[in-house]
Amino acid sequence: MQSKRISFRQFLNYLKIAVSGKEQDFTTGSIRKAVFMLSIPMILEMLMESIFAIVDIFYVSQVSVNAVATIGLTESVITLVYAVAIGLSMAATAIVARRIGEKDKEGAAQAAVQVIFLGVIVAAFISVIGIVFPKDILSLMGGEPDLIEEGYGYTQVLLGGNVTIMLLFLINAIFRGAGDASVAMWALVVSNGLNIFLDPLFIFGLGPVPAFGVKGAAIATTIGRGTAVVFQLLVLFYGWSRIKIAFKDIVLRVSVMLNLIKVSLGGIGQFLIGTSSWVFLMRIMSEFGSEVLAGYTIAIRVIMFTMMPAWGMSNAAATLVGQNLGAKKPDRAEKSVWKTGKYSAIFMGLVSIFYLIFAPEIIGLFTQESEVVNNGALCLRIIAAGYIFYGYGMVIINAFNGAGDTKTPTYINFFCFWIIQLPIAYLLALKLNLGPLGVFLAITLAEVLITVAGIILFKKGKWKLTKV
Repeated sequence: MQSKRISFRQFLNYLKIAVSGKEQDFTTGSIRKAVFMLSIPMILEMLMESIFAIVDIFYVSQVSVNAVATIGLTESVITLVYAVAIGLSMAATAIVARRIGEKDKEGAAQAAVQVIFLGVIVAAFISVIGIVFPKDILSLMGGEPDLIEEGYGYTQVLLGGNVTIMLLFLINAIFRGAGDASVAMWALVVSNGLNIFLDPLFIFGLGPVPAFGVKGAAIATTIGRGTAVVFQLLVLFYGWSRIKIAFKDIVLRVSVMLNLIKVSLGGIGQFLIGTSSWVFLMRIMSEFGSEVLAGYTIAIRVIMFTMMPAWGMSNAAATLVGQNLGAKKPDRAEKSVWKTGKYSAIFMGLVSIFYLIFAPEIIGLFTQESEVVNNGALCLRIIAAGYIFYGYGMVIINAFNGAGDTKTPTYINFFCFWIIQLPIAYLLALKLNLGPLGVFLAITLAEVLITVAGIILFKKGKWKLTKV
């Protein structure tokens, strides 16, 4: 009994250290402890990010079915923004982690500045498109006229203010690469707290604040994320993390920028492939009406919520790979990945059982429309059936990215999403008349193939030779 009490006290102590962000060297000592110290704040960070989606859907579902469908269509387009942000963030994490592993904090700070420059430039172009063409975007995605009129404001605000999405992703990637996962977590706590408070205020109105409907969800989210970005910048400039940016660092460094772009191109391509595939899947789903689209949207939000812990663990693996390769310890980097993958698969397996049993009840928390619930529950069950593969696959794929080898996951995504997933989804759903079920089956099949291909290529070990 004594040993168990000590073990539990140690667990609580590690948890406190992980959340508080006390400085750790992840290139020495216990790998299990390193995985825990990085994973806990990263899991909490990812859960905070997904709560944005859950909160929006909870309130917006009280407005109308069209409002929920609007979020689904807009989010499928916003994923293209995420693709660029995540691609750049993968490069940021890989380069910053490598510099930290090499004990080169100045080089890490210089890379961080170039990441922010790139993010602002890309976001500016996307903002113009979102502000000028919101109705055209929804129409292109197959939105019905009444849906477009009700929801275009949401699309306009979210895309117009995408710089908050971009910088929130990128700066948190910088913190993760440095091993400051707790700082990234607290940034999401700040933004989420505001979003939860502001969502009902702007959606339904209160006092002098008018009811904006679904547009209000975008306003609240943008304000919440923008506040978090201000918090992140304060942390960077005041040196409250391992990386401190000084005014002398705020200059364009061509060599650093080109290296960042080179590493990020694979990451951007990787996620553009995945997210463009998602856009086409959403377009197929729109053929079956707003009720089916709404059920699919709610299910995907729920799925993303429980995928976030696996994403958190995969981000921990990326940081461990980058820092240990920088410290010339490739074998330790590999062991970290296998351990993290095992923990992720176990977690996802437990979640899948819960979803398989209680899918209708879970979707029913968001809507009472029977058609929406039925389609959402079907989606949840089919996709959850492959959860163990998703959990392991996320870690393996992000390990390549952490090493700076963003090309390998790009090739895997291209084959599994474009060559396998899209044709099969189209064939099953529209040609063989399976409807939404065909899309759900294609999603699960593609994710399983990604995991299998990732494991085979990871074992070859070529990622250990990547230079960044």
